[in-house]
Amino acid sequence: MKKTVLVTGANRGIGLATAELLGQHGYRVVLGVRALQAGEDIANRMCQKGFDVLALPIDLENKALLDQSLEELSRRNLPIDGLINNAGVLDEIPLLQLSQVQIDACIAAHLTGPLHLIQALAPSMIARGYGRIVNVSSNWGSFAEGMGGPGLYGVTKAALNALTVRLAKELPATVKVNAMCPGWVRTRMSNFQGTLSPEQAAENAFWLATLPEDGPTGGFFQNRRPLQW
Repeated sequence: MKKTVLVTGANRGIGLATAELLGQHGYRVVLGVRALQAGEDIANRMCQKGFDVLALPIDLENKALLDQSLEELSRRNLPIDGLINNAGVLDEIPLLQLSQVQIDACIAAHLTGPLHLIQALAPSMIARGYGRIVNVSSNWGSFAEGMGGPGLYGVTKAALNALTVRLAKELPATVKVNAMCPGWVRTRMSNFQGTLSPEQAAENAFWLATLPEDGPTGGFFQNRRPLQW
């Protein structure tokens, strides 16, 4: 049976490249996007390539909208087998200068939003005996590498890493959850100055989203190699 993977932040960059890769390998893909019309345009283009794709409004700062989108998945009878929490925000603002709006947005994108999605989708994964959850994090959230990220970005990515470790202890082995560092990627977040293409970063997300039964869980990876927390 065809498996379905939800990718947040799928309208561009790593999320879009990952969605394309999943589609190429025969997965049904749900594009989680904030701007639905733009997402539907992307979905239509991908469907013209023969991919099985639909767009869904996913705004991690809007819990009510998030719940509505999850209800739409239920209405369509589309159980989610894989979740890639890719959406993110980056403000290079010192912690002492952050507004409440900026704080809330960063925490929602990197911690509470992914947790809400996991809370909603993991029970069905557990019941079906299969699930793959990928948290797109960063080595800027690594204590071992000195928490190098600017402002709240590295702090919330460290929280996402901690969430990954805790979830791996609570979820059964059939539902694998891992974090990944995509590296310095040529996306809008890096002002397109990165050394890697989105397609290269997508390879790691695809690997973790399609792990075999004996694959790892509760780990932090880059290019399929473990990283220190």
